[in-house]
Amino acid sequence: MKIKFNFKNFEPSEHLKKYARTRLEKISKYIIDSENAELQVNLEVEKFRHIAEVILTGKNLHISANEESEDMYSSIDLIVDKVEAQVKKIRDKEKDRHKKKKGKSVRMDVISFSQSESGQKEPVIVQTDQYEPKPMSVEEAAMQLDTLNYDFLVFLNADTERVNVIYRRKNGDFGLIDPGI
Repeated sequence: MKIKFNFKNFEPSEHLKKYARTRLEKISKYIIDSENAELQVNLEVEKFRHIAEVILTGKNLHISANEESEDMYSSIDLIVDKVEAQVKKIRDKEKDRHKKKKGKSVRMDVISFSQSESGQKEPVIVQTDQYEPKPMSVEEAAMQLDTLNYDFLVFLNADTERVNVIYRRKNGDFGLIDPGI
């Protein structure tokens, strides 16, 4: 992460630069592409106010914040906490968005039994299908199975967020398979 400093109305000390740099560099661990991120730090003194402003830019990232106090070191600490909280929030949102994209997938194999040369029946996978089951309640799945002419329906239980199977029994009732119980 590239850090640039601007000072206004006071002479910068090396100790202050070093302090700000070490405090601000810990933010880079929360940034996905920290090598290409750029951090602009503006430090200003107005009479008794010490103002710190930070502008962080990167890939899909733009954060700006400012803080003021009676001491420049305190202003830097406050701004680091503020920017760190914002970066963590953005990172967590990105993780949640990525998790939602990645749904639970179900693979269904159609198995047929064929006669082998020795005369025994052996299972052979004839067809394979993979899909994401639709989230729905058990009642909704039962209604859908009732309207369709299927023997079973694989669905994502909206209450438990687990893959379930509802099937038609020989007497006409429905059965439910929930592997998480």
